[in-house]
Amino acid sequence: MDKDPNIAYTDQWGRRNYEYVSLGCDTLPVLKGRTPVQCYADFMRAFRNNFSHLLGDTIVEIQVGMGPAGELRYPSYPEQNGTWKFPGIGAFQCYDKYMLSSLKAAAEAASKPEWGHTGPTDAGHYNNWPEDTPFFRKEGGGWNSPYGEFFLSWYSQMLLDHGERILSSAKSTFENTGVKISVKIAGIHWHYGTRSHAPELTAGYYNTRHRDGYLPIAQMLGRHGAVFNFTCIEMRDHEQPQDALCAPEKLVRQVALATREAQVPLAGENALPRYDDYALEQILRSSLLDIEGCPREDREMCAFTYLRMNPDLFQADNWRHFVAFVKKMGEGKDLHRCQEEIEREAERFVHVTQPLVQEAAVALMH
Repeated sequence: MDKDPNIAYTDQWGRRNYEYVSLGCDTLPVLKGRTPVQCYADFMRAFRNNFSHLLGDTIVEIQVGMGPAGELRYPSYPEQNGTWKFPGIGAFQCYDKYMLSSLKAAAEAASKPEWGHTGPTDAGHYNNWPEDTPFFRKEGGGWNSPYGEFFLSWYSQMLLDHGERILSSAKSTFENTGVKISVKIAGIHWHYGTRSHAPELTAGYYNTRHRDGYLPIAQMLGRHGAVFNFTCIEMRDHEQPQDALCAPEKLVRQVALATREAQVPLAGENALPRYDDYALEQILRSSLLDIEGCPREDREMCAFTYLRMNPDLFQADNWRHFVAFVKKMGEGKDLHRCQEEIEREAERFVHVTQPLVQEAAVALMH
């Protein structure tokens, strides 16, 4: 990247992001004669060969990295150096020469060459809000114009194509090894209540009040038998800043409906470390897909990843809550046993594990 900065994602101000190779050069031989996708495939093969004795038994799921923080998205809200702060709208990441070259070709194919010179120039800055910008505002915003529809279709399709390429490699590499493949999608819940859903758009999810951006992602994962792994499962709408129209519960509901329609398994994780009963209860509800608007049926999340193991988890109250939570998660839809009985079992387990927990907490401190 030092020799060819264009293989890094770039914003309209020329700021480079070195967290992930730009998907604009996925199929170009920019890495000493090889393409990034070839390199990813080589890495996956090396992983399979080295860990073949553990696959399907100890290792039962492989989450395939697709972008920054391992998520299928553009690095539109980088927190390093204070570039972006919650709940800013983020910025489009399509200004390296490879992305611009693809945009130019797409504009020419659409007989609109004038649309191919640059991304939107009126989409504000990382920390703006939608109404601050001509592109994202609700009335007459560029996002809802013919140009906006062309640009956002191209930008989101590039991300879907990237996911498709990497999943094709992953599927052929790990076929018949007994492991599931999963892909992580970011839970971008801020400004979800606006018409344009600006932070989702800059991240590459073409989701607006008029368009479902998660169904195409679910369908792409479905074609490769992958699990849709989603975050912000622990959040409730009213806990978030309402002036930013955050709606994590509505977002989780939309994703649950999209995965159901695409017949793709849904897995979850919490976005922020939480140890309180209130958040753990919300995770239980979400994992059972007990979501308003989702018809009750024999369907639940296929997996849940809990963040995070650290000294706080092993504090006495937090550990007690966590043990009861794990027991309830294990019951799943069969959670009809007496709650007191589960709590008593949890208490016994907490008592038995006390010395081990103290040891773990000390080890993590060091």
